[in-house]
Amino acid sequence: MLKGRHKRQRRARPRPQTFNRLIPNIITVGALCAGLTAVRFAIAEQWEFAMVAVVVAAILDALDGTIARLLKAASDFGAELDSLSDVIAFGVAPGLIIYFWSLSEIGGIGWAAGLFFAVCCALRLARFNSTLETRPRYANNFFTGVPAPGGALLALLPLLMSREFGDGFFRHPAVTGPWIVLIALLMVSQIPTYSLKRLRVPQRFFLPMLVLIGLLGAGLAGAPWHTLLILSLVYLGSFPFSYRSFKRLKAEAEAEENDGDESETEAVNEEGDDEPPSTHLREV
Repeated sequence: MLKGRHKRQRRARPRPQTFNRLIPNIITVGALCAGLTAVRFAIAEQWEFAMVAVVVAAILDALDGTIARLLKAASDFGAELDSLSDVIAFGVAPGLIIYFWSLSEIGGIGWAAGLFFAVCCALRLARFNSTLETRPRYANNFFTGVPAPGGALLALLPLLMSREFGDGFFRHPAVTGPWIVLIALLMVSQIPTYSLKRLRVPQRFFLPMLVLIGLLGAGLAGAPWHTLLILSLVYLGSFPFSYRSFKRLKAEAEAEENDGDESETEAVNEEGDDEPPSTHLREV
């Protein structure tokens, strides 16, 4: 009896994990390291390297989830690690870069703007993780608010603009302060933005899409700052189109739901009409 109890009380040893299941987490840790390295470059006033580090973190962040699904290595641990990495790489790092680059001139107000951006990034990620299971089907191709990597790149847009057009205007705290606050509010807003994770490319657009990706890679290799600037402006200009597309899909889904409710109601009424009328006998 005692031996049986001891056997039941023994805990099952965890199975050893294969290296393939570690690959997505390794990529996530790499994104975290890239975000922290961006802070180091910002402290050293090496702004171009700081932007490159944030871009590298964004690329790694796009890869870790995809590779986890391909290798069937998705886990709760990886999801939590990814969120923590995103807060550092896309919330803390851009806020500190803009602060050291421009907002430090106005002291506490500039620091508050950088803190506000980091806090909004954390809130945006917390909302994303808590609403994954409750989103309707038509919303799968959209994010609620600007995603963290997109918000980080948009927050650094004044730095890109100043590199192309000079520091006179775009580096002034009166420009960078309201801008970073605006991007922070967009991250926690309800504005729908396009998500490319589940984008379905028609067969006839498959080859042009590959050509476009090739041109994008060539642009990043030959003229990275111009390419990043154009990508940021195009992404910013897509918000009105994503909002209109989301509203259209939502209206169509609500119309279909209302039609379904009406058909169910009509079916119930028809069943009620088919029933024979009940006879009430008067007591004698």
